[in-house]
Amino acid sequence: MQIYQTMNDVEVFVGNYCAINFDIYDLWLKGHSASDATMLEQKKINLKMFGITVEDLHSDIMDHYRLFFGLEEMLKTPPRLSHQTVYQLDADNISLLIQKYYSFDAPVIREIFGRKLNSRSRKDLDDISEETGVSVRSCRRQFDNAKRVFKTVEELRGRLVDNIQLHFCLRESLAKDYAAIVFISNNRFETGKKKLNYMTFADFAACANHMISNWSYSSEDCQDHEDMDVDMDRDFLLDLREVKVLSERDYVEEHKGLMLRALQQSMNEKVLTEMDSNFRSVSKIIITIAYGLNHSKESRDIFIDIYEKLIEPWVQMLWTKSDVQLFLASFKDTAQQLDVFRSSPKLVKVWERYMQTFCPCVLQMYPR
Repeated sequence: MQIYQTMNDVEVFVGNYCAINFDIYDLWLKGHSASDATMLEQKKINLKMFGITVEDLHSDIMDHYRLFFGLEEMLKTPPRLSHQTVYQLDADNISLLIQKYYSFDAPVIREIFGRKLNSRSRKDLDDISEETGVSVRSCRRQFDNAKRVFKTVEELRGRLVDNIQLHFCLRESLAKDYAAIVFISNNRFETGKKKLNYMTFADFAACANHMISNWSYSSEDCQDHEDMDVDMDRDFLLDLREVKVLSERDYVEEHKGLMLRALQQSMNEKVLTEMDSNFRSVSKIIITIAYGLNHSKESRDIFIDIYEKLIEPWVQMLWTKSDVQLFLASFKDTAQQLDVFRSSPKLVKVWERYMQTFCPCVLQMYPR
C-alpha cells in the first residue's frame, strides 16, 4: 500500500513494505554501532552527489538499526518471521535475514565449541573477541545462537540436521555446521589442547559430520533411527568392543603380513620398513581408540589421541598424507581377510562402520 499526500513543498510517503539494506545489516551483525556504521558508509558514498548530509546518513542508519533490533526477537525463533504481521517481508528477504543472522566467524566458533555453552563461558567472550579480532557484540550473537540451537535440538529425536533446519530455517550447509557444533559440545570432545590449535573449525566440523553419519543414531546401520542424533549409537559402541580380538598376537602378525604384501608395490621402501617395525603399536592404538569410544572419558579425547598417538609419530617419520591414506585403506581392507572376520558378518559391519569414519577423520586432521 502506498499513499502520497502533497502539503506545500512536503511530500509524505506511507508504506507497509519493509525495505532491508543488507549492507547496513551486515554492519549491524558485525557489532558496529550506528555511529561507526555511519563513518564506514560515508567512505563508500558520495554524499554531495545524493544531496545528503552526514546527519541524514546517520538518521537513515539509525532507522535501519531500529528495524533490525525489532526483528531480532523473531530471528531467535526464525519460523515466526513467516507468520508475523508486524513487518511485511518477502520470502527471499526472510531467508537472507535468517542465514546472515546465524552466520558466524569460524575462528570464533572454533574457540566457543571447546567450552560449555553456558553463562560462565559467555563471560569469556571478551577474551575470544581479543584473540579473533571480532567485536564482542558479534561474539555474543554467535555464542547465543550456538547455545540456542544446542538447547533447542539436544533432546529432540531424529536427524540432527533435519531438526536444525526445521526449527531455524537454515540452508543445509549451515545446518551441518551447527550440527557439528551441537555434536561436539554434547559429546564434550576435547578441542582446546594446544597441540590441536592447528585444526580449524572446518576440520572439526568435517570430523563431527562423519561421526554423525556413521556413529550416531542416523547411521544406516543403526536399528533405532528415532533416537537422538546428538548421541553416538550405544549398541554400535558396545559392538565395537569385539574388534579387540585384532589385538591378539596371532591376528596381529597375520594382519601385518597381509598388509606388507598388499603395499609392497605401492608404498616406498622406507615407509614400508617403518610400517613393519611399528605395526603392532599402531594397530593397538587404532583398536584401543575404537574400544575406548564406549567410555565417555576416553571418547572425549579422541582428537588428541589421534594426534599424539598416530599423527605426531607419522609426521616425525616424514610420512606424507598419501602414505597415511594408503596405510589406513590397507589396514581396513586387509583386516577383513582374517578368519575372525570371515566367520562373523556382524564384526565386518561394525569394522566398516568404525573405519569409514576413523580413516577420513585421521586424514582430515593430518597436517597439510
